[in-house]
Amino acid sequence: MRKIAIVQARMSSSRLPGKVLESLAGKPVLYHIHERLSGCKLIDKIVIATSKDSSDDVIDDFCQNHHIECFRGSLNDVLDRFYQTAVKYKADIIIRITGDCPVIDPVIVDSVLAGFLGGSYDFYGLGGEFPDGLDCTVFSFESIQMAWRDAKLPSEREHVGPYIENNPKIFNGGALDLYSGLSSMRLTLDELADLELLKIVFDKLYYENKIFYTHEIFELINKNPQLLKINQGIVRNEGYSKSLLLEQEIDNE
Repeated sequence: MRKIAIVQARMSSSRLPGKVLESLAGKPVLYHIHERLSGCKLIDKIVIATSKDSSDDVIDDFCQNHHIECFRGSLNDVLDRFYQTAVKYKADIIIRITGDCPVIDPVIVDSVLAGFLGGSYDFYGLGGEFPDGLDCTVFSFESIQMAWRDAKLPSEREHVGPYIENNPKIFNGGALDLYSGLSSMRLTLDELADLELLKIVFDKLYYENKIFYTHEIFELINKNPQLLKINQGIVRNEGYSKSLLLEQEIDNE
């Protein structure tokens, strides 16, 4: 079974445009994501999935310059982009990673993938109250294919998982619960305040050709709890919430 990590990335983020190529410790965010995923033992290939929009030419250039696989598809229909990437690379299992997770942890990704492989699941993700920015979900190709075929709502096309995750009668899901009480911690990159925190984390912990892990971030924060104030109070999963709100407004017209 071919296990392909697909990293969705585009330059036209509404909250922090160009965030996927922002510099952390002198290297672009996408470089760090690819480097950290390369530390996974269970993944067969890593692909950056960006769009055909001209604004994303720079992502394609980055991938070519760093010998990273890149697929270009729909800008707004991210589900289609994922499906087409999976088809091209003959994926049996898809590990979804987003381009706003520069501290994605390869040990956690492997653990989630192992959980998926250990049961009869259509999808399996990191569950519980985990810090934003460690997100990863594993999908069977068949579940992505079915969602690609049947999903109609904008929120189901702009985001990969909702159609699958919101239909438990069709798809069997599971989760690995590693953390509790940490859902307010932000290790993701959506706002300038997030970038400020992540620059500090990388300046303190990053060394060339050496991956630092989540427990090291926790140790840094425990010693410097004021760091969490830098980006506290930002709404989690705001992009998906906006998609749902837009659908409600259309229904009410």
